[in-house]
This record gives sequence, C-alpha cells and structure tokens, in this order.
Amino acid sequence: MIGRIKIWHLILFIFVLLLAFRFMLILNSYILLGIYVGLLFKNYSEAISQLSFSLVDIVSSAFLVVLIPAWIIIFHARLKFLNQHVTFTKLVIIILIVFFLYAPIITNANPGFQQNISETRLLPPLSSIEVIHLRNQKAKEQNIFIRFINKKDEVVKNTFDESIVFADSIRLGSEAVIYQNGEQKIFPMDTILFSIGKPVITKKIFLFGTDEYGRDIFSRLVYGARISLFVGLGSVLVSLLLGLSLGFLAAYPGGLIDTCISRITDMFLSFPAIFFVILILALFGNSLFTVIIVLGFSGWMSLFKIVRSEVISLKNKDYFFSAKMAGLSGYKILTKEVLPLILAPVIVNLVFQYGSVILAEAALSYLGLGTGSFYPSWGAMIESGQNYLTQAWWMIIPPGLCLFFTLYAANSLGKEINLFFNPRLKND
Repeated sequence: MIGRIKIWHLILFIFVLLLAFRFMLILNSYILLGIYVGLLFKNYSEAISQLSFSLVDIVSSAFLVVLIPAWIIIFHARLKFLNQHVTFTKLVIIILIVFFLYAPIITNANPGFQQNISETRLLPPLSSIEVIHLRNQKAKEQNIFIRFINKKDEVVKNTFDESIVFADSIRLGSEAVIYQNGEQKIFPMDTILFSIGKPVITKKIFLFGTDEYGRDIFSRLVYGARISLFVGLGSVLVSLLLGLSLGFLAAYPGGLIDTCISRITDMFLSFPAIFFVILILALFGNSLFTVIIVLGFSGWMSLFKIVRSEVISLKNKDYFFSAKMAGLSGYKILTKEVLPLILAPVIVNLVFQYGSVILAEAALSYLGLGTGSFYPSWGAMIESGQNYLTQAWWMIIPPGLCLFFTLYAANSLGKEINLFFNPRLKND
C-alpha cells in the first residue's frame, strides 16, 4: 500500500493534517509576528529583548507550513525524488524531517512542561485528564508591549502554565470544587474562565502517556528527534571538514606529512572512540555543542582513509597534473578536481556515520553525558524509563522504537545510495 503513494502526495497529506489540527496555532503565530513587527517600530530595544529561539522557532515553523507545500506543488513535476514511490525507509525519513521542522506545531506543548505532578505522573497512553481554565489576571491595557506578551504566552508554550489546573474530577456549584489525588480544592467562581456563560473545562489527552514528572512523552519524542537529527548533522559536518581536509593534506604532498597524519589516525583508531568521547565530556562538561564537536572529532578517521586513498590514486592522472601546471591552489584542486570524483564514497560514508552518531548520542545521554537535562533525548528517556519498566512500559518502548527505526532508516538509506552510485552491486 505504501509503495503506491508518491513522496509528494505523502508530504502534502501531512501538511493538510497540520493545517487541520493546528490551524488556530498557526494563525496566532502570524498574529504574534505582526504584533512583534509593530513593537520593533514602536520600541526597538524592548522588541530585541523579547526575541528568543522559541519565538523564532514557532513563527518560522508556521511560515514553512505554507511555503514548503507551495514549493512542492509548483516544482514536484521537475524534481524526480518527489515523484518516487514511498518506501518504509523514506516514510521514516520524511516523518523525522517533519518532526525536526515542525516540532512546536506538531505537539503544541513544551517537552519540559510539568504541572500538578500528582495528577499527571505515569499516566498510560491515551489517558485523559480534566483541565479547568482560570481567568487571566494579566494586564488588559492595549499597550502594544502588553499585547505582545499576552499573545506570546498564548502561542509559545512554557514549562508551567498558571492559567490551568489538572484534576481527576470537577464539581461546579456556587464554587468550583476539584479533586486531585483524593484531595479537594475549592476555587471561587470569579477565578474561573467563562466562555458563552459557561466555565471553560476541557480534556487533555496524553497520546503516549507521561513520565515520572508528568511530562508528555509524545512531545519529548518529537523534540528528541530534533536533538538526534541536529547532533547527527552537526557531527557529520565536523567529520566531513576534518576527514576531507586532513585526507587531502596527507595525500597531496605525501612524504613526511602523510606519514605523521596517518600515524595520528592509526592512534585514534587503536582504541574505542566511546572511551575518548567519555573522557573529553567528563573533563570539559557536556552540552549540545560539546557533544557535536566531540562526536564529530571522533568519527573523521574512516573518511580520512577514503579521501587519502582516492587522492593518491588520482595524483597520477593527467588532468591532475594539468591542474597543478595551470597554477590552481590546493583548495581549488580539492573542490573542483578531486571532490566531484570522490563524492560517491564520501556521501555513502557520511550517511552510515550519521546513524552511528545518532546511536552514540543516545548512548551518551543514557550514561548521563549527553546534551544535558535541558534538552529531551531518546537515550535519556530510555535511561529514566528503565527504572519504571514494570510500572510504565510506555516510558521506554516509544523512544526505543524511535531510535531503532531511525537507525534502520539511516542504514537503509546508505545502502540505497551505495547501490545508486555502484549499480554493479545489485548483481552481487
């Protein structure tokens, strides 16, 4: 069934779902941007002080919801990969990319959101809990800064929301009586938010359940995909720069430089990279960018071997001599003469390394040496879930499956790319 659907059909279907379920959030994001632009002209310093990654994240995601489908509709006939049929590998990759680009719209919740933990902790998948909305006590003046703050709090989700209360059950009368874990709390009716003459009471559904701190597991899975993909991409770029430059630097002049760099590479290959990574992180601390640099620095050796061997084989070619005789610098020879010819093995190596880096990041997070507690990570979710395996299996199985399918997709993509560049392997 999946194989009959084209890639651009699937992508447009996903965007239709996003627009259908998150239309008001997307619309409010546009309104928030409009108010912010007005604030820029009114009070530039206050506008700059309110600028944050979360604000840019949700506004850019809202615009991409419109721009990418429009681009696909216009150019899908010209781009061959959009007209390919969907396979399981491509399905997983598309979902991961959608998670990466549209996390704040898909979940509409902060991955670190914690509130009324006694009510929300360790809830199984598809659990629902009643939510009573309290009256907004913030300033109501029509000052543009106040309007921006109010709209920002509505659109950009925080780790706590004082305007809602989770409860097992709610009884309304002259007062609002809520029950939380067997305890009774009373709220005066003038503190409750009303709409069309009725108190606003909704239900919150936790698709994949909650963890020990009452955090939504689905939101953490989506944002965890962002971390895995971002760490993988950053580390692969670091490995590409190191492997490509050092491989060319060793093979192009040869001699003593080649010997020294090759021996250093052998030294790095002589012991497991994970020990080197743990040592560096233990000495210098763990953060998102530290993990990216360390994982990238520990994975350049295989690419170095490929680039070095390819450059050595190309050094005796006539066009290589011609390029040197023409006075081209080493950088131009690398980018214009060497790189186009070795692109196939380099890409295949990077794709396989991408999966290895994602696994390494999850392993580091499992050991407590990953991207830190500020960012949700599949590895950290698996580590916390093992303590509640008999009580809350949903804490460990979803992130485990996400990690498994991501690694499977990365390795399958690497094999497909290898077959594309080396079609003779199909007959082997």
